[in-house]
Parts: sequence; C-alpha cells; structure tokens
Amino acid sequence: MIQDHPVAHLLIDSRKAFSPTTSLFFAIASPRRDGHDFIGELYRKGVRSFVVSKAVENAIFKEATFIQVKDTVEALQQIAAFHRAQFKIPVIGITGSNGKTIVKEWLFQLLHQDYAIVRSPKSYNSQVGVPLSVWQLRSYHTLAIFEAGISQPGEMEKLESIIRPTIGVFTCLGEAHSEGFASKEEKEKEKRKLFVQAQLPATLRILRTVASAEGTEIVAADSEIAQGGERSIKIPFADAASIQNAVTCWEVLLHLGYSQDIIAERMRQLVPIEMRLILKKGINHCLLINDSYSADLSSLEIALDFLRQQHGGLQRTVILSDFLQSAESPAHLYEQIVHLLQKHQVNRIIAIGENISRWLPAFAMGASLLVETYADTASFLSQVTPAHFKEEIILIKGARVFGLERVVNILEQKAHQTRLEIELPSLLHNLQQYKKSLPPKTKVMAMVKAFAYGSGSAEVASVLQYHGIDYLGVAYVDEGIELRKAGITLPIMVMNTEVTTFELLIENRLEPVLFSFHLLEELDRYLQMQGIVDYPVHLEIETGMNRLGFSLPEIDSLGQRLQASSGFQVQSVFSHLAASEDPREDAFTVLQCEKFVRASTRLQELLQRPFLRHIANSAATLRLPQLAMDMVRLGIGLYGIEPGVGLSLKPVAALYSTIAQLKEVEAGESISYNRKTILPRRSRIATIRLGYADGYPRQLGNGVGKVVVHGQLAPIVGTICMDMFMVDVTDIPSVKEGDEVELFGKNLLVQQVATWAGTIPYEILTGISQRVKRVYFDE
Repeated sequence: MIQDHPVAHLLIDSRKAFSPTTSLFFAIASPRRDGHDFIGELYRKGVRSFVVSKAVENAIFKEATFIQVKDTVEALQQIAAFHRAQFKIPVIGITGSNGKTIVKEWLFQLLHQDYAIVRSPKSYNSQVGVPLSVWQLRSYHTLAIFEAGISQPGEMEKLESIIRPTIGVFTCLGEAHSEGFASKEEKEKEKRKLFVQAQLPATLRILRTVASAEGTEIVAADSEIAQGGERSIKIPFADAASIQNAVTCWEVLLHLGYSQDIIAERMRQLVPIEMRLILKKGINHCLLINDSYSADLSSLEIALDFLRQQHGGLQRTVILSDFLQSAESPAHLYEQIVHLLQKHQVNRIIAIGENISRWLPAFAMGASLLVETYADTASFLSQVTPAHFKEEIILIKGARVFGLERVVNILEQKAHQTRLEIELPSLLHNLQQYKKSLPPKTKVMAMVKAFAYGSGSAEVASVLQYHGIDYLGVAYVDEGIELRKAGITLPIMVMNTEVTTFELLIENRLEPVLFSFHLLEELDRYLQMQGIVDYPVHLEIETGMNRLGFSLPEIDSLGQRLQASSGFQVQSVFSHLAASEDPREDAFTVLQCEKFVRASTRLQELLQRPFLRHIANSAATLRLPQLAMDMVRLGIGLYGIEPGVGLSLKPVAALYSTIAQLKEVEAGESISYNRKTILPRRSRIATIRLGYADGYPRQLGNGVGKVVVHGQLAPIVGTICMDMFMVDVTDIPSVKEGDEVELFGKNLLVQQVATWAGTIPYEILTGISQRVKRVYFDE
C-alpha cells in the first residue's frame, strides 16, 4: 500500500538529511557516486520518500514510498518547475560568465527593504542547484533572484523552464566555462536562452568614471540618449568589475521604477560581498567561523553546514544578530531559525539585538537550546570576557549594521600579521579532479601527515571526511590522535608505528602499517596480552624504494606468520613508488608495480581473505592511471602541486605577510647580516614580517628569491633574518607600510619559490612554522 508522506525539503545529499520525515530524496547517479547506494542509510535516518531511477527492493523498506523515473535529475527539475509555476511574482534571472553572485547579492542589498526576497544560496546555479534554489519559494515572497550557469549547449533551456524569469540580467561574456562551446558567439547565444520570456532592462552607457578616496563616481546615460541625458551614482569601490556590476544593478532598479535619487542613495551604501566563510583559530582553544556580514536564512543554512563539517569534538556555539527581513513576521522568522539551529545540533546560542532577544528564547525553550541574549553588540562586549568561551567552535553571523567584526576581534587568537591561507574549495576541487580520472570503484586515501603538508591536519581532515573520502593516512600515532580529538571517525592508517605507542594506537582505533617481522611480532604479542583479535593492519611491501617494507623473498614467510595469528585483520597491502613523477623512470615504475602485483597476489592466496591493494600516489594517479587498483593515495597533489597532466588543479595554500617599515637607503649601503648585498643605487627598502623561524627558506636571500607587492615581483635583498627580511620596492609605485605581500600563492606559485630555493614544494609547505596563523576559507 502506498503511503503519503509530506514533503518540505528536496534532498540530494545524504549528509544533509536534517529533516528526514519531510524530505524527498533524489537518488542521482554520477560516475563516482550513486545516490541509490545511500537509500539504506537515509531510511535508517528516517527518510521515507525517494525518487529513484533503478528498481529498489520495497520489502526491505516497508514504510517508504519510491517513485521510479527515467532520470532523477530531470525529475528534480520538473518538480521545481511545477513549484515555480505556482507563483506570480517578479523573478530576476541572472546569467553571464562572471559577476552573477555579486550582482545577485547587491540586488538583495538594494531591494530587501521593499521586498521579501528569495535568492539562490551562494552560487547555486547548476542543473541541480537551480531547482534547489527555486524550491525555496514560499507564499510570503514578493521577489525572487536566481542565478543560472551553464557549461555546454542544451542546458539553459532546462534552467529557463525552472526559473521562468520575468526580468533578465546578463552580466558579461568572458572565458569562464568556455570548454563546452564551439565559439564565444555560441556561448552567448546559449546563455541568452534564459530570457525567452523575460524583459531586459535598458542598457546604460558609461560616459566617464571619477575615482576618489571614497570610491568612484559613475556617470552614465541611456544607450539611446546623448550627453544631455546623463545621470550619476557613487559607489564605495574602485575596481573595474565592481563598477560594471554596479551599473548592472542600476539598470535593474531603473527597470523596477526606482527614482534616481533613491538609487544614488542606496548605491552609496553598498558593502563588499565576502564570498568565503573564514575559519580561524580563536582564544582558549576555540575555532571561529567569521560570517559577520549578512543575516538571512539561506546563508545561515550554508554557514551551519560548514560549522557541522568542522571538529565534531567541540561544542557548537552560534552568535547571531537580529535578522533584518522585514517582510516575514518575527514569530515565523525566528521559529525557522531555531529549527535550523536545532537540526544542525548547535549547543549554545548568543542572541544580539532586540528582536532576536525577544523571539528566539521562546522557540528555543521547546528545542532545548541554551540561549543568552544581549540588546546590542556594545552590551555583549561590555559583559562578556574571554573566559566565557573555551574549547568551542563558534559561528559569528549577523547583519553588517551590528558590527559583529568587533566580536571576531576579541575572540580571535592574536598572532603577527603573517598568515597561511587555506582555500578549502580548491582542496575539494583538486579531489574531484583526481576522482574523475579514477575507475568508479577505486577508493581514495588522503595523506594528511606533516600537519596536512602544512595546511592543518584537523581542519583539512574534517572537510575531507564530510565530503566522503575513504581513508586518511598519517606518519605517526600522535598525528592520528590529534585527528581523533578533532572528531575524525574515518579509518586512519599510521605509516610509522613504534612499539611504545601500541596502547595509544588501539585506544584511538588507529590502523598501523606493518613493515618488518620485528614490528609484527611485538604487536601480535601485545594484542594477545589484551585479548584482541582481528585488529586492522596494513602491510607494506618493498619493491624498489628501499626504505621500509617486507621484501619479495619474505612474502611466503609473512603469509604463513599472519595465518598463524588471530590478532590481525589485513585491511590493505601497498608499496611506495620511487619515481612516478618522472617519465624517464617509467620502466622502473612499471617494474615496481609488477613486483607488487606478484607479492600481493601471493599474499591473497595464502591469507584467503580480501584486502585492498594500492601503490599509486598523486603523480601515478595522474600519469599512470592503470596503476589505480583498489585505492590510490593522494598527497601533495590534493594541495594543487602536482603537474596537471590534463587536470586543472588549484593551489590550496597561500602565504602572506605585511610591510613593517619602508626606508630610503643610499647607494653603497649594505642590507642585513654579513653585508652580502650592497645597493648599486639609492633604493626604497621594505622590511617584511617573516623570517626563517617562520619556515621561509634562508636560501632565498641576497637576490635569489622574489615576492609579490602590488601585483609586481620585488627582489629579496640581504640575508633572510630569523623574523624578517627585506625587499627592494624602488620600482613599484605607491607602496606603503602595512601593505600586503604575497610570498607564494595564486600570483607566485610555490613551485617557483621551491625552484629558487633549490628544493621541492613539499619542503616549502611542510616547513611553514606553526607560529604562522592558518586561516581557512570556504564558499
């Protein structure tokens, strides 16, 4: 008998089943993941409504309702299109190569006091993201703003049928996502299919711009009107992209009937759109997520999702200001907020503002949430001390007028201005790039040893765990323990286990690598004393690295010894490639693989139990895909360092510092210790807050290395000191004290810095001192 189940939420990700009884799950199949594989997990969580494209054994899920369709993505789009058809409100559809999200968010800033607006969360503009965005439409909304992005012909017709915009906005036509189109003209034609039923605002022609310390005055006219029809606005930005995005918003407001006076007033109040969530170290062993620039339901859910990814072992605290959404009743708004906080398992809420202090506690009481209230930010700052926070992960989110950045300042762990920025979206992008090159059933082990190559093992592991990595690898037991303390539950392989760490190893459910008979015997003896059987272990085979591992002549003895013990359950057998990145050594790499296959096959015969086999590292995964086997181990490639070989990898880490002082130094003067640099001319010398104690290579001194200042390369002069070094900025105009300096990142790749230093990127990344503050960004 088919049962009816109410549906309030459309679900495509099993990790986000926060309201299972009212969720409809779409089992979307991709080359790497098949949503049908998660039906059992979701059923156990309470989900009872499913859209599938494969037959499911209904008897196993007796209380569930299954709707079988040919294509689950198409079904998702059709439901969203039907939902959209129920609303007769203005809908702004935005497309273009760049600027879609900025224009959407600025339109929200400019219009939210007059409309109850629903908009795409962040950049949900894909074939799946658009339906999820449109599903947010509710009866109280009076305006919708949705993005639409495409990567190949035929996609925009589907998005148009879902969004059905009444007003069309085309930001610009650039090179982004051009791979799927034969020409720029074809791409523009495809994008404009979003507007088949939409009105397009009249185009403004920019006549001139006037920059000042406060921003930019833009003077423009309607495209068909000559000089006499000019009008102007001022915006608090000077870059070309912001000017063009502001003009696009200006055109929309004119189309909606706003007067030039109101437009000019609101344009002056535009604020930057922070496109990334920022994770930082806080006081008293806390972590901070800074999202202190906006307050609305869509972005709150995204921020809470990021909060949930990080550090499962820490208490979750959320600091919220009033939500300034005038169109919804406060009761309905704050009831929804409490529901979001509850389903994301928040422990403590600090409410700042009159409305949130009035409404939130009443709803939170029934949800068993601990709430503290303060009338405004000043009251909070005057009453709260650092002792109020300890070992928590704290999300700080609020409307910009509340100035919650002051809260961030008091809770942030103070450090000098040098910082290593970690782009978590780039890490996940690189992971997906690798996965695309792998067979569907091949698992992925992420190596997070050496503090995740300098990027922060707990933070990186938390994100990888949330996004479905199969295994983690560390070098030593203490690295694994730190991950367990951070709430990491994934299996963790420890590559270099010591006899003295057995107790900690087992206490923290870490899986050791056995590479010698001595280690095997010692661990077997310990397991017998503890009465432990079938403990998970990994076997390392020596095939040519000549570092650690059982040799080929030892394989039969190893298999017989393992058969004789009840203590071990072999999880995987692996080996290390010595030169997989070098095409000149491919013959040796193939020889290593052949040796490994022989050894692992013999072990399989002896043990008569299944185990995973893996030999491919980052380079081999890209260059020699035939070596993928059951699992690959991704290390430095995850951080965007490995050569692309057909993949588009992004750098994950970027090192920045600031200029402490500028000096005019005469020709003939020396710079730094040992007087190894004598200036040939009168020069302007900048002192940078960074030195070899921070892990910056001393070899880069005396003209060997360079840094980026104001987008230009500046040579290092003099010897690198312990805490600082100097660069010559004579030929770079407008440099001032406090300016930012890029040591490596998007403008200066770490590979180049390593080449200058005569080393490899591994050494540069892992050498960055832990006194350098790590700052994490997510979209």
